[in-house]
Amino acid sequence: MVHQPCRPHRPRHLPRALIASSAALVALLALSALHPYDRATWWMEVAPVLIALPLMWATGRQYPLTPLLYALIFLHCCVLMLGGAYTYARVPLGFWLQDLMQLGRNPYDKIGHFVQGFVPALIAREILLRGQYVRGRKMLAFIVVCIVMAISAGYELIEWAAALAMGQGAEEFLGTQGDPWDTQSDMFMALVGSTCALLLLSRVHDRQLATTFPSGWPASG
Repeated sequence: MVHQPCRPHRPRHLPRALIASSAALVALLALSALHPYDRATWWMEVAPVLIALPLMWATGRQYPLTPLLYALIFLHCCVLMLGGAYTYARVPLGFWLQDLMQLGRNPYDKIGHFVQGFVPALIAREILLRGQYVRGRKMLAFIVVCIVMAISAGYELIEWAAALAMGQGAEEFLGTQGDPWDTQSDMFMALVGSTCALLLLSRVHDRQLATTFPSGWPASG
């Protein structure tokens, strides 16, 4: 008897977590677009949200993510939209933290870069695990951190290109607030975020992968 190869399970419907988070994100995106401080900055800051939402819907049936990942992506999008509405240097939460911690500047952009490391770390981890691209947990963590740092460096290059193209108009997008080491500290916060994600959520992530895909993790494609 010839045995047919087992095909990975494909869900027929979009994940509920994706539908719920998308509905909330669309509402929050519309709210953030009402009266942003700077319209050009808003477009640049929410661009990842406008890319991520259609991408998740296009791949939601063939390559669903864990509920943990959908929740983290939702959080990341909220951080981006809030920064786009106010600009990072003017987010009220940042001013509250500045007063509380007696800082010399609004630190909200550092929160953004921390999340920029935290969330992509779990996205990269899920893709690498499900595709079985890396062997060994130490090597997995190393590759994940390298991917996050590449993303962070790429984002800084985009900011640099925006500054060259827009001149002084890019100041709201850059949010340097006069800090000459802003680029380096942004990348450091992404490194801290990725490390924290791996230390705090790896076990939870493993359990969700096993629970969400009990018959085996779907391969991409």
